[in-house]
Amino acid sequence: MATVRIPTPLRKYTEGKEEVAIAGANVRELLDNLDAAHSGIGERIRDDKGEVRRFVNIFVADEDIRFLQGLDTAVKDSDEISIIPAIAGG
Repeated sequence: MATVRIPTPLRKYTEGKEEVAIAGANVRELLDNLDAAHSGIGERIRDDKGEVRRFVNIFVADEDIRFLQGLDTAVKDSDEISIIPAIAGG
């Protein structure tokens, strides 16, 4: 299973865990499994159409999935997946 790093604002869905192990052949499947294991987290990451929200960045092994195959980016058991929400300030 891949290791998914959970950002602080989403840890309430993972019982406070900053990392969880989740299986998935690609990012889409991994996110589906993440939401199945931790109900409610999925809607914070993806919109109603199932696409990654524009203010959320997902990295597979330090590579932004937007520059790879998006949600179809392959995931290996040894990969670390980072979910990083954009931060705005003024």
